[in-house]
Amino acid sequence: MEMNLQEFLFLALDLTGTFVFAVSGVLLAARRDFDITGGLVLGTMTGIGGGMIRDVLLDRVPNAIGQPIYLAPPVIATLLIYIIGSHISRARIWIVAFDAMGLGLFSVTGTTIALSAGTNYPAALLMGALTACGGGLMRDAVASEDPAIFRGTDLYLIPALFGSGLTIIAEVTGLLGAIASLIIAAAAFGFRMLAWKLQWRVPQPMRQWSYRDTGRRVKKKLPSVFRKPD
Repeated sequence: MEMNLQEFLFLALDLTGTFVFAVSGVLLAARRDFDITGGLVLGTMTGIGGGMIRDVLLDRVPNAIGQPIYLAPPVIATLLIYIIGSHISRARIWIVAFDAMGLGLFSVTGTTIALSAGTNYPAALLMGALTACGGGLMRDAVASEDPAIFRGTDLYLIPALFGSGLTIIAEVTGLLGAIASLIIAAAAFGFRMLAWKLQWRVPQPMRQWSYRDTGRRVKKKLPSVFRKPD
């Protein structure tokens, strides 16, 4: 089946998102001293995980199964990092940056796929955010990291919703295309990186409170459920 220019550009954006997300997974694996097979597993999970969850919920064949080309970016990312990337694997900024690139791109492509499947706008918004955050959530959980989406030290889900929301607005106004998609992805990427750099955060939840004694001071901070106590 022949592919028109618009479809080709969309595929390129989605594959790029898969690649940069996979790089973030492989970098985290290298940082945690996983071997190359562990890096491939973590990179593949990060690159295609969110999209597979989205496609299952939308009752469509996952792209990674229907189009095997989606399996190439994680393999390339793994070889690239483990062969020539040893000098950058320890720098956290690279993990955050590649993760933010994937988040920006997938917030656009995930929303677009959901809209093309006939979902309503609120569902498309959630599917876009799920695509953008799902792979990173799986990566962090498997690597025993506090998932970025749950950390209160910086914003993660909100930039994904921002990109997904802009995509819906562009679709409604008839402006959604390759150029608009790139601009939206760049805006979501910039939002995420700025939030990380400036440590923007949402309000923290109340801890250790009850209806009987809401005025009692919290004397001890609860440890993270994803980290062992010192």
